[in-house]
Amino acid sequence: MSQSLFLSPPSFDGFDGGAGARYQARREVTSYWYPTWLAQPAALVPNSKLMDCAPHSIGIDACLREAKNFDHVIINTSTPSLKNDCKVAEAIKKARPETKIGFVGAHTAVLPTETLKASPAIDWVGRKEFDFTCKEVCEDRPLDTIHGLSYRNAEGKILHNPEREMITNMDSLPWVADVYKRDLQIEKYFIGYLLHPYVSLYTGRGCPAQCTFCLWPQTIGGHKYRVRSAQNVSDEMAYMKKIFPQVREFFFDDDTFTANLPRAREIAKKLGPLGLTWSCNSRANIDYDTIKSFKDNGLRLFLVGYESGNADILQRIKKGVTLEEMRKFTKACHQAGVVIHGTFILGLPIETRETIENTLRFAQELDVFSIQVSLAAPYPGTELYEMARQNSWFSKKDKSDIVHQDGFQQSALEYPGLGKEEIFEAVDRFYRAYYLRPKPILRIIKTMLEDKNVFVRRCREGYEFFRSLRQRKEDLAASRSSTSAPAAA
Repeated sequence: MSQSLFLSPPSFDGFDGGAGARYQARREVTSYWYPTWLAQPAALVPNSKLMDCAPHSIGIDACLREAKNFDHVIINTSTPSLKNDCKVAEAIKKARPETKIGFVGAHTAVLPTETLKASPAIDWVGRKEFDFTCKEVCEDRPLDTIHGLSYRNAEGKILHNPEREMITNMDSLPWVADVYKRDLQIEKYFIGYLLHPYVSLYTGRGCPAQCTFCLWPQTIGGHKYRVRSAQNVSDEMAYMKKIFPQVREFFFDDDTFTANLPRAREIAKKLGPLGLTWSCNSRANIDYDTIKSFKDNGLRLFLVGYESGNADILQRIKKGVTLEEMRKFTKACHQAGVVIHGTFILGLPIETRETIENTLRFAQELDVFSIQVSLAAPYPGTELYEMARQNSWFSKKDKSDIVHQDGFQQSALEYPGLGKEEIFEAVDRFYRAYYLRPKPILRIIKTMLEDKNVFVRRCREGYEFFRSLRQRKEDLAASRSSTSAPAAA
């Protein structure tokens, strides 16, 4: 079998393009998710290597030197990083023309033709779930025989093979643990609200929720939650604990780990005896008894998408959870001693100054340990993208232009009476209004005093956080300047 490189290329400084990023972007503090979507096919392919450049500070020159050694290079791309990734592919091809280059990811699943047209260096792209598509390419099978693949033939014509069936037996996929151990330095991966070092992985794919903005279920994973067995998950966790004794927290990155509660409870009961600390994504609709049972079996934190504090917006984005359910869930977590990292999105349809204030006040009322405020990102393939296209909400002609040149998100949408600059500016105001209150400040200081390593880390993150807010202001000023500048003669 050929030598195969699974590559997450160098990109914007600090850019997080990993699987767990809801939106591929540069964060307010150093944040890197594991490249699990690449690790999974890499585990299927003998003689493979996974190279995640950004967390490991691998620059373009070192990346190109390594890529020369491989017959196949498979690049995980995204809407905001596509142009950069094409340049990397072209450089790889220039150095070694015989290298076969494939692109995979949500963007290629939705726009296979457009992705292939983006660069002549791309030989093929994977659609939908691409694990076994990659495996068959790396086995040097003829491209025209591989399902789930689009490619350019010898005449330069773009062809689309039949769809590949979704994986139904998730236990048939190998564990990612050995790929992580072999190719990644886990200490390089940081998430502000997770203990360090951490490891993240998937126990299933797909999500039954219908949120209009959410990328993965609408492009790759689907809306059926397909899961690994509880025993399979607990066996890998026991193995990971053995090979990564330094890990302080394991994160289940399933879109909604709690979507199948009986299975989640079964996994929790199996994790309890292992003595692991674990966290997961959850919807804000679980009862106190379940939360408490998770806590008793090692759960530390829920990552919860609250999104908005306005009922009309929640209904419009098909969130499926009410404000009152969110309040009840959050109160139950506080009572059970489970930490929450809450995420909010500004710029969802149809945002106004009043709805932004609704969300800010709602966040302060919930008073979770930490928050993340994102800008609505209309990715191709999502219902939000179609709504924006039909209603002319895009703030720029280039609908894929959703990050600034420095990698930070920019406001891609705007509405009557609320321009993109005002939505963008609200992120800074939201963070300051939330964190610069006595209770959050005291919580953070308490964690710093309890652990010397946390003290050092929080000082670094505090510096990065305020530096990023300053950079956002510069981005906003540049945006306003370019908008108001007179056209060239």
